[in-house]
Amino acid sequence: MVAEFKKRLLNRLDEIGKSLEAKEGALLLLGLGSVGSELDRLDEYSDLDFFVIVKPGYAKRFIDCLDWLEDVHPLAYQFKNSDVGCKILFEDGIYGEYAIFEEAELDNASYTGGRIVWTAPSYANGQSFKVSGVVANLRRDALDFPLNEALTNLYVGLGRFARGEKLSAMRFVQSYAVDSILSVLHLLESEVGYFPDPFGNERRLEVRFPGFAKVIGEMTQGYDRVPESALRILSYLEEAYPVNRRLSNEIRHLAARLQ
Repeated sequence: MVAEFKKRLLNRLDEIGKSLEAKEGALLLLGLGSVGSELDRLDEYSDLDFFVIVKPGYAKRFIDCLDWLEDVHPLAYQFKNSDVGCKILFEDGIYGEYAIFEEAELDNASYTGGRIVWTAPSYANGQSFKVSGVVANLRRDALDFPLNEALTNLYVGLGRFARGEKLSAMRFVQSYAVDSILSVLHLLESEVGYFPDPFGNERRLEVRFPGFAKVIGEMTQGYDRVPESALRILSYLEEAYPVNRRLSNEIRHLAARLQ
């Protein structure tokens, strides 16, 4: 069943390439992520993630008119989520996200793990096409800033919780503080090499950092348990870094009052 779905997903991408071949202005189809160069992680929950590169002046045609997709399989849903991108669902349940670019516009696009699926025979640059763009590094190379940021997130978040602003508190403690930790987790724990994602440190965390995965649930206990989550995060920070004792005590005191 899984193998069948994976084959169907890749076939759909190949079919989109054949459809583009029949449309004037299309130059290249670039598969990304698990349908790009990371085929080894393709599974039954994967979707289509791709770029279409077109000739100058043709982007609007491919953005506004989706015949190049409908000719492959009927669409059940489409949502234009940016000036150049769209999210789609085919009638048979295959989901996808894509963007349309002229080649010169790719200089401003962030992407990685590209795989050329189809190239127009006349496209001379196809053989030397860049399969990765410039991606901002979400990882930090030192502990000081992110772990102190996490510490202050705990304090501010608990203050929000005390005011009754539970949703904001949850985000400060269980999202912002945790994100800061994730940015330096590679400095705190040996990482298992399994497709790190430059766009999200949380992706495949459970495989890449199995030690941290065992405690993350205690750090993210939900809307009504922000104090408990904050205390667990604080404990982790204290084990990893020389936390300021006064601020640590203030956080513990506030959390105790709120429990």
